[in-house]
Amino acid sequence: MSLEIEIQTARKEIVSDGYEMSVGELINLYRDEEIIINPDFQRLFRWDSIRKTRFIESLLLGIPIPPIFVYQGEANVWEVIDGLQRLSTIFEFAGLLRLPDGGLADPSVLEGTRFLPSLADATWKSSPGSTNAIGQAQQIQIKRARIRVEILKQESDPLAKYELFQRLNTGGAALSEQEVRNCVAVMLNKPFYDWLKTCSKNADFRETIQQTSSALKRQAASELALRFFSFRNVPYQKGLDVNEYLDEALMKMASDQEIELDREKDALDRTFGLLRRTMGKRAFKRWDGVSFKGKFLMSVFEVVAFGVSQNLDDIEAKSSHEQKAFVESRCKELWANPVFQKNSGAGVRGTTRLANLLPLAKDHFRA
Repeated sequence: MSLEIEIQTARKEIVSDGYEMSVGELINLYRDEEIIINPDFQRLFRWDSIRKTRFIESLLLGIPIPPIFVYQGEANVWEVIDGLQRLSTIFEFAGLLRLPDGGLADPSVLEGTRFLPSLADATWKSSPGSTNAIGQAQQIQIKRARIRVEILKQESDPLAKYELFQRLNTGGAALSEQEVRNCVAVMLNKPFYDWLKTCSKNADFRETIQQTSSALKRQAASELALRFFSFRNVPYQKGLDVNEYLDEALMKMASDQEIELDREKDALDRTFGLLRRTMGKRAFKRWDGVSFKGKFLMSVFEVVAFGVSQNLDDIEAKSSHEQKAFVESRCKELWANPVFQKNSGAGVRGTTRLANLLPLAKDHFRA
């Protein structure tokens, strides 16, 4: 198939429309629940007061605002795909932002800026004993500001909105790759998202992966759990970007009714329970010939976690002492394996690493 035909085919899968709307119209749509923000997305609303203030300042100064993207679902209700921070800032400032529990967020209070120092402590409406409201003229100015709305219509390919969400939200500083995947999982299959989140909180799993609190906030545990399940259920296609592989694996697993989630959770529980008993915090660290030390290594995780999971029954058939000796010896021997040595260094691309290390895993831990 030629590139031109591929482009034409892909374009037919996306049906879109778009036009400019005033902020006031968007406020009314939100008030009437004709535009919605998924509660699980809303938990990612984390602009600080300075960024919120600068956005409101942009509306007041007439600075052009980037478009927002929505998906037009059933009953023509719009679901926000991109623009969460901007819309939430407007709704919160106006005192309309609904919290995931159904209540209203406290209206935001602005800070002074270089151009508009009088915004310091400014609010949308006056509160008892306060005279800091921006005033009707400024409210009207904000309401009349215009934002282009790009609409992905329901007639589009069913996976189009997930693809669009990923493309718009990946690569920036706002969300990590896994945070974007989590949002896609929520859109695609909320029970699957809840299941993955539960699996990632397994105590043995958390103990062995040894992630920092900062990494956990960026959903490192969810990503590692997703990697584990992906290796077991979706064969890696050589040459595919690692993040694209994980994106594709997530969509397949969230959509596949044949995958036995209870069985997969049991595999994670048993695998990381065994690794905690035998290796503990050393499970995914470097062996220097004397001890296991240093930081968590993804290449070790990919071989050890996947390899152990593929040989669980045979390893668990051994006595506790034999299990410990076997797993520890295999983890040490991994560092002498020429395939692992060649494909686990810092300069090795993820595509090369997965293509060469995943086939090694099962045989290396064969009991």
